[in-house]
Amino acid sequence: MFGIHDLTLFIISGLLLNLMPGPDNLLIMTRSATQGWRAGSAAALGIGAGTMVHVLAAALGLSALLSTSAAAFTVVKWVGAAYIVYMGIGMLRAKLRGEDDGAADLAARAAQPLAWRKIFFQGFLTNVLNPKVALFFLAFVPQFIAADSSNKPLAFIILGAIFNFNGMLYCHGLALFTAFASARLKIKPLLSLWLNRTMGGLFLALGVRLALSEQR
Repeated sequence: MFGIHDLTLFIISGLLLNLMPGPDNLLIMTRSATQGWRAGSAAALGIGAGTMVHVLAAALGLSALLSTSAAAFTVVKWVGAAYIVYMGIGMLRAKLRGEDDGAADLAARAAQPLAWRKIFFQGFLTNVLNPKVALFFLAFVPQFIAADSSNKPLAFIILGAIFNFNGMLYCHGLALFTAFASARLKIKPLLSLWLNRTMGGLFLALGVRLALSEQR
């Protein structure tokens, strides 16, 4: 249908690609571990919304600009890297509630939580400002569309939606698993804080890596 072929292989490949570590997975795990599975799911929904932006952009040919224009790629790359670094710095600067008040029971106080809408927005920007995601869809999805397809944009959108749906299943599963594991391990507030800061350091590293990446 619509020139789509090897759909089973596409689904399996997509699921395997979702297992690869990156900013999206780190954000979901961090929010789930520190604020519960609902926060992780909010981040996952934001990531899913960002993914659909890339799918639609690629289907309309906008992402082709990123693969052919060094200037456009560089602009998006630096904006995305700057936001990921900004998020990393924010996590590194996380504090325990009451830390500035000199309370004696700081270890019993949780790290300041974020509203779910802010977590959703974090997930959205983390994904949509990553030009590597746009280039990934341009390189991966067309492999499963026949050259003589009567409607390539529609085929692209269908495959992108399937990839995103499967990705959301994985992301929400990751949120639930991380929250469950954190509850079983009974992560203390102070440990949760340092987990947040550790993830912040990883986000900084990922942001720098993205900024230094080259167009291929």
